[in-house]
Amino acid sequence: MANIILFISTVLIWGTTWIAIAMQVGPVPVLVSVFYRFATAAVLFLIVLIVMGKLKIPALKNQPFILAQAFCLFSLNFICFYNAASYVPSGLISVIFSLATIYNAINARLFFGDAITGRTLVAAALGASGLVLLFGPDIIIHYNVDTWKGVSLSALGTLFFSLGNMVSRRNSAAGITPATANAWGMTYGAIILLVLIAVTGTPVVAPPDTRYLLAMLYLAAIGSVVGFTTYLMLVARIGSSRAAYATVLFPVVALSLSTLYEGYQWTLLGGIGLLLTLAGNVVIFAKQPAPRKTVAA
Repeated sequence: MANIILFISTVLIWGTTWIAIAMQVGPVPVLVSVFYRFATAAVLFLIVLIVMGKLKIPALKNQPFILAQAFCLFSLNFICFYNAASYVPSGLISVIFSLATIYNAINARLFFGDAITGRTLVAAALGASGLVLLFGPDIIIHYNVDTWKGVSLSALGTLFFSLGNMVSRRNSAAGITPATANAWGMTYGAIILLVLIAVTGTPVVAPPDTRYLLAMLYLAAIGSVVGFTTYLMLVARIGSSRAAYATVLFPVVALSLSTLYEGYQWTLLGGIGLLLTLAGNVVIFAKQPAPRKTVAA
């Protein structure tokens, strides 16, 4: 039951964060928006852990891995996603992000020696075919440069997210709880973003309106503190590949919101592409038939 609750919570939370990200795109530079999000999330997380008496400082030997998690999950990946939201609808970004299931299967093989099965290859083929149908007309036929940028940034952000999953898996195995890893990871992520803002000379723009501020608070408190905790708890309990199965349902929620609030226009090819992409994720988790028992004569 606990795994089901964590799964549903993750789907609902992260299915809605994409539209909130789109609401932050505008007058505030991306680096600053992502900084606002994770600085706020880090403060909230640390306060909660202090009040609960559960704030722990990871051992020195684990600090590099907390830092790596910060780079992959709480800074670089969202820089990609926020920039992508300038070029393509937020719902479509979530479709590309749903391929984290395939990214995780491949990276788990590279970093932990997990087997890559035939179903992973089939899933990858279905996912790639779906993306071609979804984005092909703009990328190939009409050659829309903005779509190219949006797809590339979304794919890169998903790669960073998957690498962060691998680091999180390592941290969990080392006995670091998701809450501890997230709290310090978000803190380090905010520092990384602040350094990038200073190095690049990015102007720090204040939140322009209530809409932006509410979106930022939702992303910080619900999307980051709650969402990442429920997701990484799933990673710790059922593994990175199966936890990423939650991303299969993100696009359903995200595209519904994108249709309502961003005016996303559905096409027949787009609908088929979405189904193929989701099918690619489902294939990875299809239940394998039990091997037949041979009876001795």
